[in-house]
Amino acid sequence: MTNGRALDSFATARLIAERLREDHLADLIPLHLDPEVSRYLGGVRSAEATRDYLTVNLAHWEQYGFGLWVVKSPDGVFMGRAGIRHLWVDDVDEVEVAYTFAEPFWGHGFAGEVLVALVQIGFRQLSIPSLTGLVITGNGASRRVLERHGFKLKKESTFPGEPVMIYRLMNPAL
Repeated sequence: MTNGRALDSFATARLIAERLREDHLADLIPLHLDPEVSRYLGGVRSAEATRDYLTVNLAHWEQYGFGLWVVKSPDGVFMGRAGIRHLWVDDVDEVEVAYTFAEPFWGHGFAGEVLVALVQIGFRQLSIPSLTGLVITGNGASRRVLERHGFKLKKESTFPGEPVMIYRLMNPAL
């Protein structure tokens, strides 16, 4: 585990990410209620399900010292969420990179930009041996982002009950 304080925030050229907090619930609820955004996240989440999601992800930070960040524009506009988190897939504890942006921010390269930052954090700061990208099979845009950034398709599976493609990137320093 690493010191979570060092990971409370990070920035890229066009994004500012801050550690997930309880007061981010108001931003997450509309993101999770959007059917276009949620179609590749296992479906729309109610406000209560989003509250549960927040609780689980706050606990992840406490347990591991890393997790999800809320992503904003430099002027403070909520754009989405991104993170590095443990996820059990096919009875294996994987460390997943994840990103979800509100629809107005699709197609502008933000997913790739945050993915580069997540990989650097995962490999350089956390010394994670490999990172996994889990993508619902129909999400071609997310698959292309992972592939453009060196992730290789390892297998197809289901999670939870949805057909997914599992990508992996190995830490070149280990």
